[in-house]
Amino acid sequence: MRRHLADLVVVLAAAVVAGVVLGALGLPSAALFGGLLAGLVRGLGGSRRLALPRPAVMAAQATLGVSIGSLVDLDTLAALGQDWLPVLLVVLGTLALSLLAGLVLRLQPGISPVTGAFAMIAGGASGITAMARDLGADDRMVAVLQYLRVLLIVLLMPVAATAVYGASPGSGGSPADGGAPGWPVGLLFTAGCAVAGVLLARLLHVPVPALLGPLAVAAGLDLSGLSGGAEVPALLGATAFVLIGLNVGLNFDRASLRTIGRALPLALAVIAGVVLASAGLGAVLAAATGASRLDAYLATTPGGLYAVLATATDGGADATFVLAVQVLRLFVMLGTAPLIARWLRRGTA
Repeated sequence: MRRHLADLVVVLAAAVVAGVVLGALGLPSAALFGGLLAGLVRGLGGSRRLALPRPAVMAAQATLGVSIGSLVDLDTLAALGQDWLPVLLVVLGTLALSLLAGLVLRLQPGISPVTGAFAMIAGGASGITAMARDLGADDRMVAVLQYLRVLLIVLLMPVAATAVYGASPGSGGSPADGGAPGWPVGLLFTAGCAVAGVLLARLLHVPVPALLGPLAVAAGLDLSGLSGGAEVPALLGATAFVLIGLNVGLNFDRASLRTIGRALPLALAVIAGVVLASAGLGAVLAAATGASRLDAYLATTPGGLYAVLATATDGGADATFVLAVQVLRLFVMLGTAPLIARWLRRGTA
């Protein structure tokens, strides 16, 4: 027992250090990547399997759920105005595109229908990764391919926004300060949403209750104005990301790594197709709503939410519209994920 605990402390410390280093290098979701990398090294190099305690994994999922739920508010959604129908149709088109990409990825041996779909769902990479194993997908494959897409988007999106869509770096203002209360209130808000959300989700038999329950409660409190602008404290959120990445990384073995390596050429081609097709949906959104080509492109970019918002804010785009579309898509993707998993498993059976 003592040896197991010491092993956990060492790998957790390595995950934190890796996250700090990756953050200094400017990589997206550095805390999650740090946990994933440390877990991968331990999973491949350890003589015996190491697993995180289930309560720690559930607490991380709940914290992530509250963090995602806190993104939504009435002012943001009101930015859609009368354009809500074409926006919703484009979001559903993105979902259909993700499923089609997952079907193509299934051509690679060793990838199940659920894994293929979850690996290609455009948006909500952290949430999809956190719920993947609970819904029957290979969370190792899902994590690698989801964040490979996010990394490519973060690298290429600012270039495309400037060269193709006419963004002017430095022309936007600084993001507005939301006036959120301090971390003690945020901590109470997170704990309350987590406990109430898990209990409510279990009572209603919601799939992945540790993630979706707190997400729904946090979103409900935000929409009603009862949250007072409270958010998950940054350190707590980073800890949740580290644990989620670590939980995935510790399950890697040499066989899974070989499977992912063989899938990478096809996956890269599919990811490129998803990125280009999403840009096409952006053109449709611009034509249907009157939004600028830049706004529509950033609103439909398939992943990297915070990098998208940074580019929108810095490049003079309508960051509120971009956030509204991205958040709506995020909720649709996470909300339909359990139904998609059930449907695909039933179809395979």
